[in-house]
Amino acid sequence: MTTLQPPVALRRRRSWTGWGFIGPFVLVFALVFLAPLACSVYLSLFRTQLIGGTTFVGFDNYQQALQDGQFWDGVLRVGLFLLIQVPIMLGIALLVALAIDSGRLFGKDFFRITVFLPYAVPAVVATLMWGFMYGTRYGLVGDLNDAFGTKLPDPLSADLVLASLGNIVTWEFVGYNMLIFFAALRVVPHSLYEAAEIDGAGQWRVITAIKLPAIRGALVIATIFSIIGSFQLFNEPAILQKLAPNAITTDYTPNYYTYSLSFAGQQQNYSATVAIVMGLITMIVAYVVQLRGMRKGA
Repeated sequence: MTTLQPPVALRRRRSWTGWGFIGPFVLVFALVFLAPLACSVYLSLFRTQLIGGTTFVGFDNYQQALQDGQFWDGVLRVGLFLLIQVPIMLGIALLVALAIDSGRLFGKDFFRITVFLPYAVPAVVATLMWGFMYGTRYGLVGDLNDAFGTKLPDPLSADLVLASLGNIVTWEFVGYNMLIFFAALRVVPHSLYEAAEIDGAGQWRVITAIKLPAIRGALVIATIFSIIGSFQLFNEPAILQKLAPNAITTDYTPNYYTYSLSFAGQQQNYSATVAIVMGLITMIVAYVVQLRGMRKGA
């Protein structure tokens, strides 16, 4: 028995129908991702000088970036930031999600909205608000010093400004990560809870044996998003820099350094190079975390 093959015209029509569905996405993806990426790679291969104009330099800009102390200081700074801030933020978000999911929290709907609300505040507004509270001469810290005759440490000093940035970012994104964890907890089969109750398992045993393994995928995703966000840190230090110019320099984070090179230093070519190198570092770290998370979940 032989099977009938569709005519060539019909197969072509089906092929064009498929492209019609994915075509809009491919077009937008090419315009907003592939085209800027290709432009950045192209710019990174050139160097513009007052004498000689724009010349092709190959990988010289990348060699310069790998030897740039200012860039690597920023990388180490955001690396320290994510090693401390990300576990704290995700830990708080997980505790809140578990508390809401337990059903024992009074007014859990109101509490959930309250925790999520800071995520709806724009980063610029949130940073300005916290920057005002951090002020020792005009803000909340200064008012507390005047009211109680104390001398609280300056949150915008060089020693504490990184922790202050971590506090702002944690305040902004705890609710976002809480929502990811809570959504993952809501799809855990209730039959598992019933079986645990029959076996006499307590709440802690239910959390460690059922809930945490069930939301491992959500934990990995939230961790990856948080790592990417830490390496992309820009809004908060750029805004606080006006309030703490001695503590936050224009190369405080890699993204801020890239911005300063491009718009203040007029070094668009080298700025593109630094951005590409930072993107590769972020991709490698996120990929390693993903592999470890998937391996543990196997």
